[in-house]
Amino acid sequence: MTPRAADRARYDRATAHLDAPFAIVDLDAFDANAQDLSRRAGGKPVRVASKSVRCRALLERALAKDGFAGLMSFTLAESLWLARSGFEDVLLAYPSADRTGYAELAGDPKLAAAVTVMVDDPAQLDLIDASRGGGREVVRVCLELDTSLRLLGGRVRVGALRSPLRSPAQVADLARAVTRRPGFEVVGIMGYEGHVAGVGDSVAGRPLRSRAIRLMQSAARRELAERRAAVVRAVRAVVPDLEFVNGGGTGSVQHTAAEDAVTEIAAGSGLYVPRLFDNYTSFSGRPAALFAQPVVRRPGVGVVTVLGGGYPASGPAGPDRLPVPYLPEGLRYDAQEGPGEVQTPLVGPPADDLLIGDRVWFRHAKAGELCERFDELHLVEGDRVTATVPTYRGEGRTFL
Repeated sequence: MTPRAADRARYDRATAHLDAPFAIVDLDAFDANAQDLSRRAGGKPVRVASKSVRCRALLERALAKDGFAGLMSFTLAESLWLARSGFEDVLLAYPSADRTGYAELAGDPKLAAAVTVMVDDPAQLDLIDASRGGGREVVRVCLELDTSLRLLGGRVRVGALRSPLRSPAQVADLARAVTRRPGFEVVGIMGYEGHVAGVGDSVAGRPLRSRAIRLMQSAARRELAERRAAVVRAVRAVVPDLEFVNGGGTGSVQHTAAEDAVTEIAAGSGLYVPRLFDNYTSFSGRPAALFAQPVVRRPGVGVVTVLGGGYPASGPAGPDRLPVPYLPEGLRYDAQEGPGEVQTPLVGPPADDLLIGDRVWFRHAKAGELCERFDELHLVEGDRVTATVPTYRGEGRTFL
């Protein structure tokens, strides 16, 4: 029996009492992945990206482990909810236009102490000030650095279109603008190098493309390390007691941690290890989050149909954004239909061994987005479900 076949047998035994569809998290794999993230961070704390987990119980489990500290959230409403739930260090990774949320933040000392907001433009400070509604609490601010790689004199850009702040002078100028305004405090710098952390460098069947990605990422790491160090020096000249410099992501943990200027690493997807993280040479993890769909039809030889399964992930549309049939091994989508909202035909030799009511196990393309489809996660240890916990959705929280 292969390791994957053994996992399938174990998951089937653990969930025999459940009716599919449902989602699980294998806690043995989750814990092993957490340990590997901490190891790769080389002693620097890992801030958990809540977007990639979307389950309070599992955020708490990660933060209880050595080497983990703080959360990185994705909306202001989520940040405030997490802070009210007892999380004491929440970094909002994206600018917000949530006026109601800013009024709550500026009016509550507990929230203001726990939540740090993201800024890369003075206009965002204007919006926050206009939203205070009389609240006088100091708003903690993090400045975001553009990490993209510019080639050919800037004519080619590789990396996400995020912050407009690129040079040390630009970031330092905004730091000065923040410090001059009453009611704000610069506490950190963040830079997410998605073109390194979020792009696999070993594309199956594409050796030339894989080599090109590795060359790009090597150049990007060198350029960013030098520029980020200069940015941090410039900002510390304005804000000597800067609390943190955040960088990285699951795919670049060990590389970003090697930068002296970086004080903490952001990661979250590496806890679940969705399918988009199968194509990396720098690390490997264990798939921890899966969902099961029931076989409801057998249209013919070598074909079964499962209920639902059409859960595409965000990003540029393409096959890599689709869930992948994982267990039993050897199933694939029908090229004419793909995964559907209500039914999904699957073809391949294993189909003939599946009966009505059997499960097919899938892996989602992106980590936390799976939790937008399920109200709860069944936590598996060995061959038993030891707990069932709500996702954000299960708690009535859909922030985007």
